[in-house]
Amino acid sequence: MSPLQDPADTPTSPLILDPSGGANQVRVRAHNERLVLSLVRRHGALSKAEIARRSGLSAQTVSVIMRALEKDGLLSRGAPVRGRVGQPSIPMRLNPDAVLSFGVKIGRRSADLVLMDFVGRIRMQLHQIYPYPLPQDIMSFVTLGIQELETRLTSDERRRLAGIGIAAPFELWNWAEEVGAPEGAMEAWRGFDLQAEVAARVPYLVYLQNDATSACGAELVFGVGPRYPDFVYLFIGSFLGGGIVLNSSIFVGRTGTAGALGPLPVRGRNGETRQLLDIASIYVLENYLREAGFDPRPLWYSADNWIDFGAPLETWIQDTAKALAQAIVAAASIIDFSAAIIDGGFPDWVRQRVVRATIKAASDLDLQGVVMPEIIEGAVGPQARAIGGASLPIFARYLIDQNILFKEIDHAEGH
Repeated sequence: MSPLQDPADTPTSPLILDPSGGANQVRVRAHNERLVLSLVRRHGALSKAEIARRSGLSAQTVSVIMRALEKDGLLSRGAPVRGRVGQPSIPMRLNPDAVLSFGVKIGRRSADLVLMDFVGRIRMQLHQIYPYPLPQDIMSFVTLGIQELETRLTSDERRRLAGIGIAAPFELWNWAEEVGAPEGAMEAWRGFDLQAEVAARVPYLVYLQNDATSACGAELVFGVGPRYPDFVYLFIGSFLGGGIVLNSSIFVGRTGTAGALGPLPVRGRNGETRQLLDIASIYVLENYLREAGFDPRPLWYSADNWIDFGAPLETWIQDTAKALAQAIVAAASIIDFSAAIIDGGFPDWVRQRVVRATIKAASDLDLQGVVMPEIIEGAVGPQARAIGGASLPIFARYLIDQNILFKEIDHAEGH
């Protein structure tokens, strides 16, 4: 079996994983290589001795794996660390150029296509806005966009493409009225198999995940997630979505919709009961701006380049914060999360104001009997959904599930 061959591609010899740590059997070598890569990714750089200690694998097994990964260009050597007894240790890092992946974010007002490297950095990106998404427009953007980005890559870079990950809202047809689509226009999404349709038009493996779940995954892997084993995640896009992380793994629930959070009932400005997404969503700000005589279209041009719209923006931030505070208290009443992470499709300065206002709003609520989580900003930003999508092919081919990774670490470190 090839050192980096996906175990799912091997029809014989069933995998036998030792739940207490790494396994040394030849037939599970792919699992051990994924474990090593995942440990290096999580910690940034690790020596051979550190990997052996954290994984539970023997030093000899780790040496063989690291030589193979270095030969394949997946790992690169750092400068030797001297000053300790014995030979200097050599930290190994992921080679950013080793693997590339396409990520697609499909939103209610805009779509993004990114090219991401092995360590989560966006190398290239394309952006398109629209009044509402239609399948034929999305298919054109994705297929033509990939062709355009491919022309900017060398033949060697194209060989290192792991696939395409798509982050999209589920049941897009249910949001026609909110996005102002003509009656029946969004029905084209009903029964449309987005993953299959894209896969039929591109020469890569295609993966699909809910957009909010993808954003939550990006925060877990590339953001502040590693510092918090349990957190509730809220992403404010055209509509609000979210996610739940337990034991450093995304919890999707029986139907895959756990942590959606948007439908959570909260009190509105006048004491009326409303769904969270009807208050804490950018489409609500769009309506505020329109009512105040502002052109709301710049909201969708670039999430990093908003201007301060003054009173309408401040009203939306305060309304959003009060609704988010109620949602966080409700979530903390069920699970004692260590953090509530807030991010969204807007600039850092808007996120900072939303988080500060949410902390203030939460302090005004009755918190008796509630162990409140730390309310903090997300670190990934507006491209969290696209980055989460792009990470799907990379995890499928080279890394292991976060839950397995942390179990391996906890056992090896004696926790």
